[in-house]
Amino acid sequence: MDKTARGLALLVAGAYFMEILDATVIAPAAPHIAADLGVQPVTVNVAITAYLLTLAVLIPISGWLTERYGARRVFAVAIIVFTLASAGCAAAVNLPMLVGTRVLQGVGGALMVPVGRLVVIRTTAKTDLVRAIAYLTWPALAAPLLAPALGGILSTYASWRLIFLINVPLGVVALLLARRLIPDVRADAPGRLDWRGFLMVAAGMAALVAGLEAVASQHPRRLLTLALLIFAATTLTITVRYLLRVSKPLVDLRVLRVRTYRVTALGGSIFRAAINAIPFLLPLLFQLGFGWTAAQAGLVVIALFAGNIGIKPVTTPLMRRFGMRPVMLGAVLASALCLLGIAALSATTPLIVTLAVLALSGVFRSIGFTTYNTVAFADVPPARLTSANSLMSTIQELGAGLGVALGALLVRLGASFTEGVVPSFRVAFVALAILLIIPAVEAFRLPGTAGNVVAGRSSP
Repeated sequence: MDKTARGLALLVAGAYFMEILDATVIAPAAPHIAADLGVQPVTVNVAITAYLLTLAVLIPISGWLTERYGARRVFAVAIIVFTLASAGCAAAVNLPMLVGTRVLQGVGGALMVPVGRLVVIRTTAKTDLVRAIAYLTWPALAAPLLAPALGGILSTYASWRLIFLINVPLGVVALLLARRLIPDVRADAPGRLDWRGFLMVAAGMAALVAGLEAVASQHPRRLLTLALLIFAATTLTITVRYLLRVSKPLVDLRVLRVRTYRVTALGGSIFRAAINAIPFLLPLLFQLGFGWTAAQAGLVVIALFAGNIGIKPVTTPLMRRFGMRPVMLGAVLASALCLLGIAALSATTPLIVTLAVLALSGVFRSIGFTTYNTVAFADVPPARLTSANSLMSTIQELGAGLGVALGALLVRLGASFTEGVVPSFRVAFVALAILLIIPAVEAFRLPGTAGNVVAGRSSP
């Protein structure tokens, strides 16, 4: 992998980090933002939802924009919009202004990462793809774990506005690098945009994300939540039938016939949802169940991050030595065992044991994410890469949101037939472990040669 390819992958990884960080960093700063803007803390949640909704609605259109206007131009415009919107968030004087600038941030984020990843996939040789994907994976591992600590520290000891201002110098550097590193990938004859498909996908995705956010809220409104989820299910079902029927759809669902891609899109999404619930549930368990302070909980959760980063240099050699299927299956099964280990923790568990369990969970989280992301495009034909990338980006955003909503729902279900805070969280972690049976079965059914080309293996 040459320096230009490595620089391109790192640039896109940095953009991905900014996007994920801004999706999760507001939550711990919500009380400070609310006090400054003169609103109730719970209402600040609309700024989080607005960002996620914009991402979900616009990601499917990113592929067509790239083919029509070129990757370099779209990526550069996305960075400019994201950076200016970040400055606008920092300057917000009321909640409507904050929500509006968050929507603009979502516009930039929805185009920035999918376009960048598409360029990496298209311009990287199959044999170097595993290393390139490793660079693109670390933001998904690091950002959700660093965001709570960063948001809490900046809002407590400095100002919540710095949460957004740190994006400004990063955006300027990214824009300068983009002009040098992003090739002008585009289609020779881009087709017309499938407006009907776009509007149908947008409506269904918006309702689904809003419904998931409502499920995960502290005081969910059941009727509204149910209505949103029913509307989403109905709309997306009709949309799927439409996309499979037309000749040039907004998103080509036929790419799901590629087995390695389907495993990542379906089994990988379940894995992502279950694993993303862990950093959401752990701080709550430590504070509400164990009686720890927010600072103690945040510091201990960093063990997950340590496991993520510590194993990173080994993930590529593991895949090349053993192949995709054994490593993927091992990561899923080991993650399930770690979830059972987390469920067994208590306030009297020695700290070293707690740290070890969390670090191991981080290790297998990293291996699993890297393996799924690498094998996803191993067998996708070049002509379908644009559509496959847009679909995968959308699915991954939903997987991340679903994890939080699922975790909150499982804790509430656990509380309905157990007594005490800790038992309800144990039910949630055990349920998440059981859920991983689905991706484990899918990984087991993969051919032994799956992903050999991208893993750099010449034989099974």
